[in-house]
Amino acid sequence: MTATTPAGTATTRPEQRFRRDAVGAIVIREWKVFKRVWRSLMFGSVVEPVVYLLAFGFGFGALVAEVGGIPYLDFMATGSAGIAVLFTGFFPGFINGYFRRKENHLYDGVMSTPTTVAEIVTGEAVWTGIRTAGAAVITLAIAAVFGVDLRWSVVFAPVIGFVGGFGFACLGAAFASKLRSTHQFDFVISGVVVPMFVVAGSFFPLEDAPAWLRYPAAVNPLTHVVDLFRAAAFGVGDATSIAINLAVLGFSVGLSWLLAVRWLRKALVS
Repeated sequence: MTATTPAGTATTRPEQRFRRDAVGAIVIREWKVFKRVWRSLMFGSVVEPVVYLLAFGFGFGALVAEVGGIPYLDFMATGSAGIAVLFTGFFPGFINGYFRRKENHLYDGVMSTPTTVAEIVTGEAVWTGIRTAGAAVITLAIAAVFGVDLRWSVVFAPVIGFVGGFGFACLGAAFASKLRSTHQFDFVISGVVVPMFVVAGSFFPLEDAPAWLRYPAAVNPLTHVVDLFRAAAFGVGDATSIAINLAVLGFSVGLSWLLAVRWLRKALVS
């Protein structure tokens, strides 16, 4: 028996499907995996900001009183929140993405079900975004314990952390889909993650940096995540600069998602 499609009925190719229940199933799977390893992950989320605040905040803070009109400890605290979003977002998409595709062949099993690549990328990035929102909250809460005075508008920090983490997770997944072996990890970490980490205004103000350094910083999504954290935490920045931050971050998130879907789909088919 041959199935037929009624005349005038629109059909959807499998790779174009996008179902919220499939994305939700991916998120639940990630939550079940997280429950097994949450202790080690939470340990890193707590220890890293403490180290940054102690080493840079109090260390450099003894030499630099204020940056951009705010105490250096406050400047570092929001920079640390941005770094937490980058690391917590990028590396799961990058490392897990590689091993699930290349070593464990988890994606091959998932793709044998009606789930599409777009649903896999979105579901994993949503879960990572939830984690990065939590990492941002933990970092800023620790900063408050260390004496950083946060405004009420810091309540928007989880949203900033989620959006930034979603984008970094997609970016990590995009690069992971291009890797042929673990020996190529260093190319991405040294060539992409480290420059993003350093040139984002996390540790030093970009206003005082050379002009040639400010251009890559302007397109670095981490720069805009950090600026938005400072706007939320201390009221730094006017409406125009916040709008630019949101526009660049939104564009980078959309582009990262698109690249992750296309490159992972191509890697799984080839």
